[in-house]
Amino acid sequence: MHQPNRHKYFQNGLRSTISRLAILCAVPLSSAFPYSVETRATSIQDCLTQHSVPFQDSSSSTWSALIQPYNLRLPYTPAIVTLPTTSQHVSDSVTCAAAAGLKVQAKSGGHSYASFSTGGKDGSLIVNLQNFNSISVNAQTNIATVGGGVRLGNLALGLYNQGKRAVPHGTCPGVGIGGHFLHGGYGYASRLWGLALDTIVGLDVVLANGTQVHTTSTAYPELFYAMRGAGDSFGIATTFYLQTFAAPSNVVTFSASIPSTLSSVSTAVSSFTKLQAFTLDQTAIYNNITLGIYTDNYGSFSLSGWCVSCNIDTFKSTTFQKILAAFPAAASTSVKSLGWTDALVDVNNGGALAEPLTGYNAHDTFYAKSVVTKNAQPLTNAQLTSFFSFLINKGRNAPGDWYSIIDLYGGAGSQVNVPSADASAYSDRDAHWVIQNYAFTSSPPFPSTLLTYLDSLNSALTSTSTTFSTYLNYVDPSLSAVSAAVSGYGSATYNKLLSLKQTYDAAQVFWNPQSIGNTDSSSGSGSGSSTSTTTTSTTAQPTATLKVSTDASCGGKTTCKGSSFGNCCSQYGYCGSTSAYCGNGCQSAFGTCS
Repeated sequence: MHQPNRHKYFQNGLRSTISRLAILCAVPLSSAFPYSVETRATSIQDCLTQHSVPFQDSSSSTWSALIQPYNLRLPYTPAIVTLPTTSQHVSDSVTCAAAAGLKVQAKSGGHSYASFSTGGKDGSLIVNLQNFNSISVNAQTNIATVGGGVRLGNLALGLYNQGKRAVPHGTCPGVGIGGHFLHGGYGYASRLWGLALDTIVGLDVVLANGTQVHTTSTAYPELFYAMRGAGDSFGIATTFYLQTFAAPSNVVTFSASIPSTLSSVSTAVSSFTKLQAFTLDQTAIYNNITLGIYTDNYGSFSLSGWCVSCNIDTFKSTTFQKILAAFPAAASTSVKSLGWTDALVDVNNGGALAEPLTGYNAHDTFYAKSVVTKNAQPLTNAQLTSFFSFLINKGRNAPGDWYSIIDLYGGAGSQVNVPSADASAYSDRDAHWVIQNYAFTSSPPFPSTLLTYLDSLNSALTSTSTTFSTYLNYVDPSLSAVSAAVSGYGSATYNKLLSLKQTYDAAQVFWNPQSIGNTDSSSGSGSGSSTSTTTTSTTAQPTATLKVSTDASCGGKTTCKGSSFGNCCSQYGYCGSTSAYCGNGCQSAFGTCS
């Protein structure tokens, strides 16, 4: 959920890495209504009008701007968008949609990587929560009551201005509280305070039958469990109740530009191995310290982070030196002490925290994938060699712009991993590194060659282990619903969620291509394109003279068959196992095709 100002990164390797981080009852659905989307839309308009629910449709003058997604690569056209001002409006939106046979998704900030906040397909009803933007802090309990449409920048300012309070959250101020908090929510203070999700002590939720409930650990506890990790599949959170923390009086921010780390694969592997050992050493790092790495197709390599409530001189002379000792000599470094809100501004590259309540207009065109590694299984020399070999040997010649961010979620003492795996649907509580691989263009169209490259970069690491998982907020639209759920939740949690889905939304009113229980065969089609194609290809055995790929490339004298990256050789010369590699254009002479 965190998007960088890339141009500043290219110009200044010292900009903060971690800021590049920048969602009950059976009700009849479409199968019971033999109408077209257009007919349903007319029916829904009548229903919403009768219940005085504000809405817009394709006849509205601001329709195009209203439905434009954050990720311009994946545009979808809803049947209708409601703009409720009360919880009853939300309830009426849901019941009217169900009666008309429309799927429902909420939009808080709209930053879904897969455009699920515009439905993930054409013809859904979107409940836009932009009017739910209040923030208040109880001075006795320090619990904040926050509307479901509040953006993170406004949340940070609202909490700080009411008693200097704070919560952990991401660095992009335009991200909405809904998807971010309900599916994890990592921030600079997360190793100290936990994930944003962990601060939720209560939720006001509208269910699939329109019922409004207040859920906590003791009131509707199973719903509370499901909403915290899989909220988009179970209800619409109109109000969040958050346990806040006292904002620290100072934050030491640090950064270093170290491009020589990428001078060779062996140097990169050795440096990361040393840093990894540092993060696991409880005598060297405390949970008030977080850090991350940024690298891209321009050869940038920078490290940056925070030390919360630290003495700047002590940090600079001791801990920072230990961090730098893992790497070759830095080209430049920076260490400074800032106040809480100034530190948040700093990780936003100097951008203001305040966001408009309406008319938000930030966009990108991108494709992203993630990898979550385990504390109990640190990345090995072989795994790092596979990843950095591809990154260094292929990255500079990639068919477009990309970057990789490697953030420290776990490590010694991390509060992220303190809750038990069954405390909420966010069950990944042994995380160490979270790696985001992200490719982008200035505007559509998005080249298929860049999709394939990013798949290959990600596969250079994921093909080396079956224990990795994915981060729920970095939605990968190329995955099927089941694959996304198993990699994001794990089988045990997913099975529990399937059971709860039957209890709270058996008719799949709350739906997107990766929602819990979705078996739609069209979900997870390739890179998540809003259009679909059917391809056929043949399978051929590679000749005995071909060598098995060791760097994810194929063609010439190299085959993918038997490689750790996947058996299919794409039309662009990369190994993999998804339809992007095995489908249209797959080179059967250098691997297998489907």
